[in-house]
Amino acid sequence: MRDLSGKAIIITGASSGIGAATAIECARAGMNVVLNARREDKLREVAKQVTDLGGKAEVVAGGVTESSMSQCLLDAAERAFGGFYAVFANAGYGLERPVTRMSAAQMREIFDVNFFAGVELCQAAAARLLEKEHPGHLLMCSSCLSRITLPYHGPYCATKAAQNHICRAMDVELRRHGIRVSSVHPDTTKTEFFDVSAQRSGLMDGHPPSSDHCPRIFVQPPERVARAVVKCLRYPRPEVWTSFTVRLGAGLMTISPRMADLVMRFIEKHRRAAMQQLKD
Repeated sequence: MRDLSGKAIIITGASSGIGAATAIECARAGMNVVLNARREDKLREVAKQVTDLGGKAEVVAGGVTESSMSQCLLDAAERAFGGFYAVFANAGYGLERPVTRMSAAQMREIFDVNFFAGVELCQAAAARLLEKEHPGHLLMCSSCLSRITLPYHGPYCATKAAQNHICRAMDVELRRHGIRVSSVHPDTTKTEFFDVSAQRSGLMDGHPPSSDHCPRIFVQPPERVARAVVKCLRYPRPEVWTSFTVRLGAGLMTISPRMADLVMRFIEKHRRAAMQQLKD
């Protein structure tokens, strides 16, 4: 077990949802946090909850794709806490749209935010840890959709699959230096993610969010993911899954493309019917 007391973690996408819940859970574990997101007012609210729990919080507002943001976050940890132990690249968004209706610019943007920004942060963090010969832990918030593709969410699923592969490679490459790398694979999580996705997608008012079509047994609160992240920080492992059932299903669909195709076609048909009902 790795002792987390007094260690610092950098969390992107920390203004709400999984990022905010993870910051609070890390504070309960005795960690200090550097919080990053675009909405400073929301970050300040999370920072107060962290300090109320006895932790320390540093707020760095801004988008993860902004120039030099990775270095700004690492510098903030150095100034406030004398360094960092962990990074959780959690920032990301979804876009519900057929692949054929996505422009090249939209495709690049979702990869820039969900994938490249997180990879850049982890690369920069690893470089500093290696330079000082310090152990550490790098995490990226992937998804169960890294293994299960959903129609109308193809590019989002692709970014999550890419995160998973990068994390697995980095974990093997860096483990001998005492640095662990993990990908986190939540199920459907009750956050504002789906509302933001609908807005970005330009969907009509009253459009049922994707989460509404997921059985309740597979819907979880962000606090469950946060607890799993902290457990992984204490007991490092390459992948963090928050549901054995979903992980098993993902494995079965990986080894049986025919089964995966049947599931995807069922989801697509159900989604089309819901949209048609809304139009009528």
